[in-house]
Amino acid sequence: MDEAFLDHIRSGLTTLAGAWAITRADGLVLGFTDHDLDLVFDGITFRAESGLSATALQQGTGLSVDNAEALGALSDARISEADIDAGRYDGAELRAWIVNWADTGQRHLRFRGTIGEIRRAGGAFRAELRGLTEALNRPVGRVFQKPCTAVLGDRDCRVDLTTRGYAAEAVLRGVDEESTLMFDALPGYAPGWFRRGQLEVQDGAARGLHAQIRRDEVAGAGREIALWAPLRAGIAAGDRVRLVAGCDKRLETCRFKFDNILNFQGFPDLPSEDWLMAVPARSGDLGGGSRR
Repeated sequence: MDEAFLDHIRSGLTTLAGAWAITRADGLVLGFTDHDLDLVFDGITFRAESGLSATALQQGTGLSVDNAEALGALSDARISEADIDAGRYDGAELRAWIVNWADTGQRHLRFRGTIGEIRRAGGAFRAELRGLTEALNRPVGRVFQKPCTAVLGDRDCRVDLTTRGYAAEAVLRGVDEESTLMFDALPGYAPGWFRRGQLEVQDGAARGLHAQIRRDEVAGAGREIALWAPLRAGIAAGDRVRLVAGCDKRLETCRFKFDNILNFQGFPDLPSEDWLMAVPARSGDLGGGSRR
């Protein structure tokens, strides 16, 4: 906290307000303040009419998770129920300041974290705020298993999904069920090519959302893509999507489909549980060869 801001607080006559900025995964930034006029700093306009407020913030000096809640009104202009239902605020970054509204250069960032669970009732919402130490609650470490532990395209896998043949742009022809989508034929992509892959919506009401692909089959003269779970916003015929190739984590798939065997993150030669539970052989041959 800078000295000028501390001097303002110590003066006994303060002009302080709260300000919050939400940054969604799609890059949209929304600003809110409990002051009666809009505030502007860091290139963000903090709206006064947003109706957003926050409960007391609990913080500690150790590794315990800082937490709080944000309360606000649902509106079509700022935070809509449809966007919350679609998951657009899941994991969004939130920053909270105490700011001198008479001189916004004097401010203190008192909280930085992400939005957790959101509950809605009576035209309002209540959002859980999780501090940066929340990430320490997740188990980390290497898992020793036969299938690959990497996510296709991540820094461990290193497959470039922009490479020709690993993704396809398509226009939705129709929706058979909530999680079954129909497309025209996709020449050059074998049936099952996108199974266990990802569907990314490029436009329409569900723009920016994505879902995991459960099934990819030829259906008549077209292609049928089934999702593991329905998208959390409406999708309709004419919407454009991007289909990304799928990976079943097997060594053979890594070698022949993606030519990426050097980055395979599994352990295909691990013995099975049956081998680990096998009793000693009675043949008397202890030369290190096959037990059979």
